[in-house]
Amino acid sequence: MIEAIIAGAVGLVVGAVAFTFVGYGVRKKRAEKEIGSAEQEVKRLREEGAKQAETLKKEALLSAKEEILKQRTEAEKEIKERRADVSRMERRVTQKEENLDKKSEALERKNEQLDKKIKENEALTEQINQLREKEIEVLEKISGISVEQAKEELLARTESAIKHELAQRMTELEAQFKEEADGKAKNIISLAIQRCAADHVAESTVSVVSLPNEDMKGRIIGREGRNIQMLEKLTGIELIIDDTPEAITLSGFDPVRRETARLALEKLIADGRIHPSRIEETVEKAAREVEAGIKQAGERATFDVGIHGINGELVRMLGRLKYRTSYGQNVLKHSIEVALISGMIADELGVDSTVAKRAGLLHDIGKAQTHEMEGSHVELGVNLAKKYKESKDVIHAIEAHHGDVEAQTITAVIVQAADAISAARPGARREDLENYIKRLEKIEEIAKSFSGVDKAYAVQAGREIRVMVKPEEVNDDGMKIIAREMAAKIQEDVKYPGQIKINIIRESRAVDYAK
Repeated sequence: MIEAIIAGAVGLVVGAVAFTFVGYGVRKKRAEKEIGSAEQEVKRLREEGAKQAETLKKEALLSAKEEILKQRTEAEKEIKERRADVSRMERRVTQKEENLDKKSEALERKNEQLDKKIKENEALTEQINQLREKEIEVLEKISGISVEQAKEELLARTESAIKHELAQRMTELEAQFKEEADGKAKNIISLAIQRCAADHVAESTVSVVSLPNEDMKGRIIGREGRNIQMLEKLTGIELIIDDTPEAITLSGFDPVRRETARLALEKLIADGRIHPSRIEETVEKAAREVEAGIKQAGERATFDVGIHGINGELVRMLGRLKYRTSYGQNVLKHSIEVALISGMIADELGVDSTVAKRAGLLHDIGKAQTHEMEGSHVELGVNLAKKYKESKDVIHAIEAHHGDVEAQTITAVIVQAADAISAARPGARREDLENYIKRLEKIEEIAKSFSGVDKAYAVQAGREIRVMVKPEEVNDDGMKIIAREMAAKIQEDVKYPGQIKINIIRESRAVDYAK
């Protein structure tokens, strides 16, 4: 049994070996056949590649020959054109030489003629002088006066005419220079205005606090009015409780105190606990918040303008301007705008823009103290700037920005212009109707006070005054004098934003009727 198993196993092994050898022979023949086919394919590809290479070579040679022929043709054409240009230039040069020779000959002939005419003129001049001397002698005998006396009389007669012509010439030159200066100034100012666009919102001297309901008015007044009296005592602001539904009006001259009262009242309304001790605590807290807001506003203003190194107290004063208004215009926003416009104008004129912006930012700093100290905001601003060691240019610009002193530096003039631009923007400032009418009446009154003025009208919202003069009393030269004197008088006696144009009109009419 074991032998049979061994014999079977040996048979299986022998069969597997035989199958392997047979399979190997078959694969070998197949591989040899594929190798032969591949060699034939390679040979065929080589032949085709050689043919294609030969063809490309011939095409490249033909293309190169064509390109060479084309370039040779173009070169020959260019050479012909250049030769033609050279020939034309040679002909021109020859022609110019001929023309120059002809002109030279003509000039020589003209010189000879001129020499001849000069000699003739000299002879004529001598004859004329002799005749003039004889004529003068005859005229002296006839008139009975000498030449010197005649000259004096002639000068006297022409003096008025010369003055008139001189006045006209001066007026024309002045108008020309003014037009050129105005053009340059308008260009610089327009660029500054375009680059600095600021919003203006009219602000009032009263604040309104909204109430959740009408019952809150009674709680704010308190028993026997103790709550409202405490609020008014601590804040210095008057609380007006009228028939306006769900609202209380805060009225006061000091904007910082008014803001403190507004914050305190809003906190009390939100808290609901309204009694004297709570009012005192809330007002103190509101005052601290307002003071912190003032400091932040000042720091923000210096950051927006790009000015650093300002004394901390001046920065706080700047922040107080956030609650100060002038003709409804917020003074802090106005100061920032003046600083930016001053810097832009200074850049256009080649002046130090940092000093100009610093002066523009601080020019109204005195308005932060006008509710607390006596004196104009210009005086207070100058004192503050000197106290905190500002430069002389900045101090002078503050002192001169309203014309209290004559501007001595370019920076002061720039700040004056920027201040006028900011204040004169449409909608920047407002004034009540009564003051507006009084200003117009004052301007007309000043215009009518001059001799020779017939009528005067303030137009363009008070920015122009049209004056009709009597033609029989005022001549054209006198109009200029009246205009200047009137402008000086208005500047001295009237306060106004922007500028006022004086327009003098002189008209003569002759009327008759055909019957």
